[in-house]
Amino acid sequence: MDFRSDNVSGAHPSIVDALVSASRGSTSSYGGDPWTERVTARMRVLFEREVAVFPVTTGTAANALALSLLSPPWGVVYCHPESHVNVDECGAPELFTGGAKLTAVPGPAGKITAASVEAAIHGEGFVHSPQPAAISLSQATECGTVYRVDEIAALGETAHRHGMGLHMDGARLANALVATGATPAQMTWKAGVDVLSFGATKNGCLAAEAVVLFDVRRAAEAGYRRKRAGHLLSKLRFVSAQLDAYLEGDLWLTNAVHANAMARRLATGLEAAGLEPIEPVEANEVFVSFSKPLASKLRELGFSFLDWPALGPDARRFVTAFDTRPEDIDSFVAVAGQWAATGNGG
Repeated sequence: MDFRSDNVSGAHPSIVDALVSASRGSTSSYGGDPWTERVTARMRVLFEREVAVFPVTTGTAANALALSLLSPPWGVVYCHPESHVNVDECGAPELFTGGAKLTAVPGPAGKITAASVEAAIHGEGFVHSPQPAAISLSQATECGTVYRVDEIAALGETAHRHGMGLHMDGARLANALVATGATPAQMTWKAGVDVLSFGATKNGCLAAEAVVLFDVRRAAEAGYRRKRAGHLLSKLRFVSAQLDAYLEGDLWLTNAVHANAMARRLATGLEAAGLEPIEPVEANEVFVSFSKPLASKLRELGFSFLDWPALGPDARRFVTAFDTRPEDIDSFVAVAGQWAATGNGG
């Protein structure tokens, strides 16, 4: 049973069916196809306003392209130390922005706050210092927690007051939405988000993300940047067809409801077994602290999960997905509880 990430999951059958359907016949290339047009139309309804949508295949591409629209080479992007843009993208944001500086702003539960960003701003208007350009937040965070709308709005106000843009890395946006009950519009542009990395791969797609611009005046520049970066696919319909099926009938939210429910089931079971989560379980990630011997024993028995040293030497991460089965959760909890009761695997 593999709890390392929601990236290890398969694709939802509806997504696969959509790809098969899109493979039939011929159509215009480079996004001039019905699927891409339909995705943009769906996004306009979803976000309750005019938007520009740029499908890409990876979250790294989406994040790096999004930040390149907000920051010049001499800019500063404020983000959490554990954010994906800071530690998991091999310098892509710096590359795509032409050298912007990522400044890590610590905060509990994987979150940055308006106050912490305000305190970190240095050298504004001083030619010898890089200049504040953007704030980037992860939704849900790398700790599995979720920004509430008021928290996002506070970051948006701070960003705009200092002439910065607000970027949301929405790799797990669906999980955050169903956790809070907010609408996509409330959680993004109505709270001050300027550019969104819309995630889908972790929640049922094969390889599909999108850059969503809430200021369509940036669309031309975004198009050139995507092409120059090598992320404009000739057969873009195969990315758009995934997103189209993902949004059809709110499949994306249904998938996230299940993933979040499985995380709560896991957290409740582990807590009952004496292994209490060390971070709030708000989306589809569960963090638990237990000994190396117990971790080794569980892996020996066929369970996969990640060590998470950012939260402590014994911290472990478990991620649930749209296709996680309740019986797998229950099986793991039973085994973990049994071995924990015998002395943490010894």
